[in-house]
Amino acid sequence: MTLRLLSSLILCLAIAVNANAQQLTATDVFKSAPARIFPLLENNTRLDMLDYFNSNMPNNTQNRLNGKSNITALSDDAITIKLSEASSCQLALLPAGNSQVIAVITTVATPAPDSKLTVYSGDWTQNLTAPAFRKPALRDWLTDEGRKHQSDVEMTVPFLLIEYSLDPSSGLLTLTNNTHRFLSEEVYEMVEPYLLKSIQYRWNGKRFDPVK
Repeated sequence: MTLRLLSSLILCLAIAVNANAQQLTATDVFKSAPARIFPLLENNTRLDMLDYFNSNMPNNTQNRLNGKSNITALSDDAITIKLSEASSCQLALLPAGNSQVIAVITTVATPAPDSKLTVYSGDWTQNLTAPAFRKPALRDWLTDEGRKHQSDVEMTVPFLLIEYSLDPSSGLLTLTNNTHRFLSEEVYEMVEPYLLKSIQYRWNGKRFDPVK
């Protein structure tokens, strides 16, 4: 093998290693997200939103339903988008071995904020939610006293509205119980001692584990 050929092979290998080591950013995944993730936002609309935010211009961008959307926060590992007056979305990048996963939190005001978490591979091709996160059931929201009165809680609270918030720098996922925002004050006072106000999880590189 000639010295020139060896040098070329080393250069190609270095380029390949550097490409594999390159980390995605929130801007990257916002641009590359499939249409099913942002059905209200066309690709060009997303680019406009990024330009406005990076230029410190508070412009709202028209979405497909003629409503207004805009980016409210952006960092290397997370982006938050106000999709409409009643909905928002957070994309956050989390480390997963030698790669990254994308956590997508969608929140809708119905009437209090209620969220859903979906976890995807970094290229959006795999839905990893099932092995990465188990949504807490009603029993998980009960205090020690509440477990003694679970049937009473189930009869009083038809459903829970839970808002999710993720800090990608620490991997801390916080679920906030918004039940008090749609029940009447009198009814909520009956179950308040039985329900936790929040639950936290931490990303361990493969899944979200409950914080004890």
